[in-house]
Amino acid sequence: MAKQAIYRKDYQPTDFIFGAVKLHFDLFESATKVSSDIEVMRNPKGNAKEKSLQLYGDDLALVEVKVNDEALPESAYTLNDIGLLIHDAPDAFNLKITTVINPADNTKLEGLYFADNLFCTQCEPHGFRRITFFLDRPDVLATSFTTTLVADKAMFPVLLANGNQIDQGEAEDDRHFATWHDPHPKPCYLFALVAGTLELLEDSFTTMSGKEVTLRIYVEPGFLGQTAHAMTSLKQSMTWDEQAYGREYDLDIFMIVAVRSFNMGAMENKGLNVFNNVYILADAETATDADYEGIATVVGHEYFHNWSGNRVTCQDWFQLSLKEGFTVFRDQSFTAHISDPTVKRIQDVNVLRSRQFPEDGGPMSHPIRPDAYIEMNNFYTATVYNKGAEVIRMQYHLLGEETFRKGTDQYFSQYDGQAVTCDHFVNCMADVSGIDMTQFKLWYSQSGTPSVTAKHDYDAKKQQFSLTLKQTIPSTAGQTKKQAMHIPISMTLLDAAGNSIPAATKVLSLKDTEQTFTFDGIKEKPVPSLLRGFSAPIKLDANYSDEDLMHLMLHETDGFNRWDAGQQLSSRIIFKLMKEADQSKWTVPESYIHTLKHILCDDNLDKRLKATLLHLPSEIYLAEQMTVIDPDAIHAASNFMCEQLAEAFVSDFNGMYADNQSDSAYVYSNADVARRALKNTCLMYLGCLKNDEAHQLAMSQFESADNMTDSIAALRVLSHMPLALKSAAFDAFYQRWHHHPIVLNKWFALQAGADVPAVLDDIHQLMKHEKFSMKNPNTMRSVVGTFSLQNMAHFHAADGSGYAFLGEQLRQLNHINPLVAARLITPLTQFKRYDDKRQALMRAQLEDLQHIHKLSPDLYEVIEKSLAES
Repeated sequence: MAKQAIYRKDYQPTDFIFGAVKLHFDLFESATKVSSDIEVMRNPKGNAKEKSLQLYGDDLALVEVKVNDEALPESAYTLNDIGLLIHDAPDAFNLKITTVINPADNTKLEGLYFADNLFCTQCEPHGFRRITFFLDRPDVLATSFTTTLVADKAMFPVLLANGNQIDQGEAEDDRHFATWHDPHPKPCYLFALVAGTLELLEDSFTTMSGKEVTLRIYVEPGFLGQTAHAMTSLKQSMTWDEQAYGREYDLDIFMIVAVRSFNMGAMENKGLNVFNNVYILADAETATDADYEGIATVVGHEYFHNWSGNRVTCQDWFQLSLKEGFTVFRDQSFTAHISDPTVKRIQDVNVLRSRQFPEDGGPMSHPIRPDAYIEMNNFYTATVYNKGAEVIRMQYHLLGEETFRKGTDQYFSQYDGQAVTCDHFVNCMADVSGIDMTQFKLWYSQSGTPSVTAKHDYDAKKQQFSLTLKQTIPSTAGQTKKQAMHIPISMTLLDAAGNSIPAATKVLSLKDTEQTFTFDGIKEKPVPSLLRGFSAPIKLDANYSDEDLMHLMLHETDGFNRWDAGQQLSSRIIFKLMKEADQSKWTVPESYIHTLKHILCDDNLDKRLKATLLHLPSEIYLAEQMTVIDPDAIHAASNFMCEQLAEAFVSDFNGMYADNQSDSAYVYSNADVARRALKNTCLMYLGCLKNDEAHQLAMSQFESADNMTDSIAALRVLSHMPLALKSAAFDAFYQRWHHHPIVLNKWFALQAGADVPAVLDDIHQLMKHEKFSMKNPNTMRSVVGTFSLQNMAHFHAADGSGYAFLGEQLRQLNHINPLVAARLITPLTQFKRYDDKRQALMRAQLEDLQHIHKLSPDLYEVIEKSLAES
């Protein structure tokens, strides 16, 4: 039977709440015994007439239930579809429950599971109910958790849980125990334990009040040498959070554990963060510059959650963006602080446009605060996280840095130790600023990406410039009537020399469906620079001419808008190419080539920004701009553009490539990252030519590379070469790194993303490889995810082979790990955006998947919404 939807409007406080919780785990791979000891009391905000206590539970074997130390007869409780219902519960009592679970059989990786010789947990959002019967809701904050772990001492010498360790010792049968105590109020989704053989990097941090905190990073044996960057990132995060938000860490110890098998990137469990090892392990030989930056971002993100998510948490899961959107904004700001802020902003917008905009226009469209869900796992989305961060960013800019800080200070102090809503956060911003945020709150309740069109006019006689902005918000799944949003548009006007006109440099508040803004004293016709820094998550048609865009590419001082002008102009050229059926007539305008030449020759331009400005729009971004997506045409036109630019600038690219070589050992610094980014952008363009020179250059870099950044850049170029040219490099890479799971996943991904005719045949072989496992989310994402989400032209092959391949994997994954399956199905849900033939093939796969025996709620919800929309 299909799961029923849960609605935000139906929220009610629980009838009971929890005080102190004591947990005891007797850890065995196939039969772990879990004993819980809970102080239960009636909630004064609940229903006083309700006498039964409903606890949540999933896949648990109940052994015993005791109330006030007396075993309950079976007539005193009921095991139902939700979990355990205790009849006639007292107003205050002690509850003890004993269950048995099978961690080794838990391939969903939710709750307590055993993988790669480690016990590990993932409890957000509903994993704790797979450990023991509990009030598994974010608004039930137990006053404290005390956790005792007992396990075989030889196999599991390290025993970790939340909080501070208060006891340890020997147990019978060559086992040992450790007891941890977390004194802070906490919902059970923040619970964690890890047990296994782990190596430790230890350091310390002194907080702004002088408290010394022990810092520990635990990794599997053999990887300790790759933890230094993560530790540095953690200390940088702690310093930044004190300086930017005044937030100090609150326990004696902060721990991170890196594991191989994990559904998420990482999890912010109180004092014991569990990480996918991708976001911890790094050194020059195994990690790219992007990996280094990603580690800093994710380490920062999870640490920042200690306040924005842990100390102040969500009333219900509809408020997920309260913690995730806010914390993504915080991690974006932190990463911008320690790296290149302009390139970071461009990266963040790229993610939004390539992942969130399609989501906003698809069957799973939802506001950043959804109104309903069937499976909460399906709402850990780019909308909640990335669009949620943009909504926080808009508030930051509307209030200004100083006032926004006052608002967050009030938020943290007023709601510390509580479970609250998005409204509580916005109300704090309104309180400290005096700004009426009523209309702004529509960003939390309305789905869809607003579109804004701009019309501008210059009156030379009056020396007056007028700008008319009009907003529309498209109908989306479940929402057809939309109200006008409060959209902040950061802008300036540029004169002929590219200088900003001070009187026209401001943030406009677009609140009506249509508004006109007038600027006087403008002595010459300007070029408007609109949506600077991407001041709102919208689609903007600024009514630019090609000449306007080239002016912005050459003179714009806002780095984001300078890049975006190039993206708009190159997109425009690609779409013009696609309209010309005769490819022999395809040409790239000389004016565009001339503009790029100026950028190439600008020695004052930051190298990383220059590399970013030279990149063409991604095929995913181009597809998002089309009413009916033609993946073959996009691919052909994009490849043509790349080849034409490579031919036009072959000497420039060769020269810059040589100029940015270095004989020094790898250093992860902003300057070196920028140099490598520019060098490898040149290599990428030269590789587009696919000639002997390109192959030899890439092969030479691959063979001489002393760092993973250069090695992967070369291997990516070689991945698109004929088999005979690339096989030696891929074989050599495998022989060197077959023992390293993270690096090997790069090897998998490069082959799955290759632009070669037989790529799907290669993928079938990769999935038979001894190092590939469907049970490991990382290997699934590296092969199936890379192919279906990034290799557009080949996944969308006209014969439907890509769709059939994905459907085959989803049928198996439904029973192994439905959460990962629901992530990977995304490209099939966009079928309405394609031609009739592809629509029919994708729809057929969805209909077939709909009839899987025991279809998981995760897939059920996505499939039902996708088919219902059509």
